[in-house]
Amino acid sequence: MNAPALVFGWRTAILGLVSGQVLLIAAALLQPARNRLANRLLAALLVVVVGLLTPFTIGFAGFYDAFPWLSFAPFAISLAVGPLVYGYAHALITGAPPPSFRWHLAPAAGQFLYLSTCFALPLRAKNAWDGLTNAWADPLISSAAIASLATYSVLSRRLLRRYRAGLGDVVADESRYAARWLGHALAAVLLVVAVEVGYQSWEFVFGRLTYFSVLGLYLTFSALALYLAVEGWRHADLSFPRPAENGLAENATVAGVAGPTREKDWRELGARWAARIRAEEWWRDPDLTLSSLAARLGVNTNHLSRGLNLGLGVNFATFINQLRADAVADALNAGRREDLLTLALEAGFNSKASFNRAFRAVQGISPSAYRGRRDVSNKEYLGTLSKMRRADS
Repeated sequence: MNAPALVFGWRTAILGLVSGQVLLIAAALLQPARNRLANRLLAALLVVVVGLLTPFTIGFAGFYDAFPWLSFAPFAISLAVGPLVYGYAHALITGAPPPSFRWHLAPAAGQFLYLSTCFALPLRAKNAWDGLTNAWADPLISSAAIASLATYSVLSRRLLRRYRAGLGDVVADESRYAARWLGHALAAVLLVVAVEVGYQSWEFVFGRLTYFSVLGLYLTFSALALYLAVEGWRHADLSFPRPAENGLAENATVAGVAGPTREKDWRELGARWAARIRAEEWWRDPDLTLSSLAARLGVNTNHLSRGLNLGLGVNFATFINQLRADAVADALNAGRREDLLTLALEAGFNSKASFNRAFRAVQGISPSAYRGRRDVSNKEYLGTLSKMRRADS
């Protein structure tokens, strides 16, 4: 008797194409030197996601009919997705894995061991065991995976919000380091969780769904994986500011040797440091951070942060962006005719969006409106001057 023929239709083609692209990006994520731990955890997450897609990719082609021994093959380790999502977010933001991260992965290891043990059984025993456990094992694992993914996604979103809340104290261009793509992906994960809960509820009420019935869920999951892979790779080499950049202990010196704690005049120190920063024009550096500025001043980052916050009443981002916006305004007042983006990049801004936002916050109007008003004022001044000269003559 001939084995059933394999059929490579459009479903297998789509899932296979996405899986191949995701695996290529996962391999590329092993190369960047920065964010090494975060990138490796993301690569592991992408491989796990491809494993989740694999039973459907090959199932639509008829592999399980042609090769029954593939039953229980440990492709889909669903309990690993949630911990790896959280591990990636934690490593990207802090530079370190979550505490006791190995224990977070213990359920996934147990799932892999269970599937591997079942996969090693003879085909007859495997089929018998599948018939005995199908009614409770699959729903139990699916429910645990959904709960895990939802919990870890929420934890990751909270971690990301706390990280963003402190960005203004260490970098000037907050949007550059806000990891918005990660926030979008985490929101999409929660949406996928809600859809998966709907599918599981349907199964509970109406009976088991077929491969074809859940195709929409896995196509959505594929698109999410590809989005996270591309965005993670695009930002893989970006040097994210870490919470450790907030500096040494309050009473530490630049060299890290503890010294006596004493009350400081933060207003005087802030004014002195601000004057030097203006004079040196360090704010023109687009990659300037609190820690790199502190190194140039020869102070620790904690003291510099206090000098800005307590002495000048602003955080790092507000102080630096005000200097940059003032520089662009001065250039416009001087009559420079370059386009606004050129002036913004010259002043140290990284993007047009961050420039527009900071300039409006400082000057009260958009850069284009400021230039237009300045041009009108110059024309009125020249017109008045011309009338005065004609009257004198």
